[in-house]
Amino acid sequence: MMCRTSVLLALFLAISCLPIVSHAQDNRYSLEKSIEEALEKNWSLKAKSEKVNQALDVKNQARAEFLPKLSTSYGYTRLSEETIMRPSIPGLGTFALSSQDNYQWRGTVTQPLFTGLALVSSYQLAKLGIDQSRMELELEKLDLALRVKEAYFNILIADKAVEVAEKEVESLGSNVNLSSNFYNVGVIPVNDLLKAEVELASAQQALVKARNAARLARASFNTVLARPVSEAAEVEDILVFKPEQVNFEDRLAQALESRPEMKITDINILKTDQQARLSRSRNYPEISFQYDYIKEGDDPDVSGSLFHDEGRWQAMAVFSWTFWEWGKTYYSVQENESQKKELAQLRLALEDNICLELQQAVLALETAEKNIPTTMKAVEQGEENMRVNEERYKAQVTTITEVLDAQTLLTQARVNYYKALYLHNLAKARLLRTVGTY
Repeated sequence: MMCRTSVLLALFLAISCLPIVSHAQDNRYSLEKSIEEALEKNWSLKAKSEKVNQALDVKNQARAEFLPKLSTSYGYTRLSEETIMRPSIPGLGTFALSSQDNYQWRGTVTQPLFTGLALVSSYQLAKLGIDQSRMELELEKLDLALRVKEAYFNILIADKAVEVAEKEVESLGSNVNLSSNFYNVGVIPVNDLLKAEVELASAQQALVKARNAARLARASFNTVLARPVSEAAEVEDILVFKPEQVNFEDRLAQALESRPEMKITDINILKTDQQARLSRSRNYPEISFQYDYIKEGDDPDVSGSLFHDEGRWQAMAVFSWTFWEWGKTYYSVQENESQKKELAQLRLALEDNICLELQQAVLALETAEKNIPTTMKAVEQGEENMRVNEERYKAQVTTITEVLDAQTLLTQARVNYYKALYLHNLAKARLLRTVGTY
């Protein structure tokens, strides 16, 4: 019976632990999951997406300008006195032509017929505004994905720094214990023991800083993902060395084709064409159709009277043309043409900058790839150097100073190795950003 109870208890505990393990695994972020969550929740990206909605609303406003406009008005006019008619024929007397109180309600329909293509140009500008806002949203996504990667890699390198610092504290702690034993039996002087203790204290302080840096890295990561800043975050370790072959010309062609900045510049050039056409529209007359339905009367209910029809309508075509403004339209068109030339020059400058950014990204990647094997070798040499010096110190054929120097070299070698891995992964992330993808 006791055996059966123990088995059931063990089974219950095992089942109870399953959700906890699953939850812990769910909280571990991969790089892909991090980017996906940031694209879904980041506040800056959500704000930028509203620009697209605003541009859609602007387009709908421009489209509404093509449609008839309905308006209404209601007015009251009181005359100082009734209008009196005095006939020229003697003896006929006088009679009123109007009342003192006059009420009028008017309903109007106005339809633009020709605006010199102003409405068409405004609508095309609004559509280009949608394209631009969408490209700006894509640009924000690219920048956000890069920020996520930087925050992600910062956590990894911070954790590696903590790991290196912990190993250093552990190693120096062993040295202090060994030095203390040697000192107690009179093998080494007190200053050797003090050196070991000072180095251990410094390493412990460095460990505190490293742990705080790791916490700060997680806070930055949480901020980018719109998570509570103090929430725990664990990420998968992907600081691995995977050499990558880069064809500069192919990547440059991809960048010039895919970068949102290039597409935004092209859209702005198209917008200047529409703005110039909009400016030229002022050279033409405007024609519109207007229909009015009017009700008048002596009372507020505008039900007609002796002097007013109960209801009437009128229709008219309106032609208006401002044909002379002392060159205002001409100079406006010239301004638009100059803006187009400016954007064409800026596009060429942007191409040069993209080429330079790509060159920097490729060189940074090459540098990181070349540094990783040398730093890896340095770690191996540092570990061997540390082992030899520890053995020599135990045999008392070297001093504690040599051991401490070996520990410093090993710590620096490990830091350099992990930093090279970090820079390698970051260089790949920036290369992808440079060519317009993530």
